[in-house]
Amino acid sequence: MPTEVLMPALSPTMEEGTLAKWLVKEGDTVNSGDLLAEIETDKATMEFEAVDEGVIGKILVEEGTEGVKVNTAIAVLLEDGESADDIGESAAPSPAAEEPAAEKAPAAEEKAAAATPAPAAPASSDGGRIFASPLARRIAADKGLDLSQIKGSGPKGRIVKADVENAIARPVAAKSAEAAPAAAPAAAKAPEGMSASAVEKMYEGRDYEAVPLDGMRKTIAARLTEAKQTIPHFYLRRDIQLDNLMKFRGQLNKQLEPRGVKLSVNDFVIKACALALQQVPEANAVWAGDKVLKLTPSDVAVAVAIEGGLFTPVLKDAEMKSLSALSAEMKDLASRARDRKLAPHEYQGGTFAISNLGMFGIDNFDAVINPPHGAILAVGAGVKKPVVGADGELAVAIVMSVTLSVDHRVIDGAMGAELLTAIKDNLENPMTMLA
Repeated sequence: MPTEVLMPALSPTMEEGTLAKWLVKEGDTVNSGDLLAEIETDKATMEFEAVDEGVIGKILVEEGTEGVKVNTAIAVLLEDGESADDIGESAAPSPAAEEPAAEKAPAAEEKAAAATPAPAAPASSDGGRIFASPLARRIAADKGLDLSQIKGSGPKGRIVKADVENAIARPVAAKSAEAAPAAAPAAAKAPEGMSASAVEKMYEGRDYEAVPLDGMRKTIAARLTEAKQTIPHFYLRRDIQLDNLMKFRGQLNKQLEPRGVKLSVNDFVIKACALALQQVPEANAVWAGDKVLKLTPSDVAVAVAIEGGLFTPVLKDAEMKSLSALSAEMKDLASRARDRKLAPHEYQGGTFAISNLGMFGIDNFDAVINPPHGAILAVGAGVKKPVVGADGELAVAIVMSVTLSVDHRVIDGAMGAELLTAIKDNLENPMTMLA
């Protein structure tokens, strides 16, 4: 029978997306792994692959359509011997939100599903019907497998080829009702700001342009509101003298010039933070709701400004990489971030973030923690300032002001101070970072 192709969740937090472009047309034959469409998420444009084989019988959502909810039917796939007449009038986009009331999940479960990838569900539902791809059915028949005993990993628990091929090695999952913990009581709704109509009324008669929010701006607004409302921030500030670093950087860049490598101050900041997280391992952690996750590697995220928003690509295992390797990787990630070509795994994760506005002439600022990170370092510009030397004499030094924003649930004050001191020591003694 005809099979619906559903709008995929291409990242754990994706709730809707834009169907930017179809790469197939009605009547095309597709195999598992073939590219079907380009989907724009809040952060990037990604290619969507087919999980089944068949013929594109009908395209339900036109390319360029915005706000397509995850698990909405976007096309219909036909098996061998089926025709467009078999599709029927019921083939139309139908978001999960429009399912019958009896099939809707409780509100708390819907909210959780929007924030995390949906777990695979039992295959049998809808009065005993088993949801499986045509290819999965054929493989199961050849192997003599009972589809009702196989857990599906496709959209809405649908059984796909990989599920059947791995069925013997994978234990059957317990019933979702037994495995799922009881839904937590709904949290009190946070107070909201002024309504859009109320704000617009205030400026009635004034000349303005209403700029609709795109997916990225909506996500930034939601996450930073969450951060300021739910994370108990506190702030630690230090001045860091960069004279030794600037001299050392100049020497290294002269030696690396034949290789086409030019290190930035930000490369040293990344390395200093990565090593500091190893020196204070208790601070290399994230908040996970009912627990704290302490990571072993230093996965450092770095804010990259792009038109209309920002990305925070993650440099994984940064403590293990050379300055030149970090520099090359950061340039590549920043370039692809500006083109919105990063994959979700490249900008998700990490325990710690860096936001550097020094190149914009900002002396100092307080950054907002990006959940679930434990801290973020706000880096200002290096400027010449009068300082008092160890001998009590006045001198002029290049001084950079930094502010460490800390999640008090993860890192206490003394630990945060220790972490910031380690960062300062690494930057003021840059040669030790190569030891």
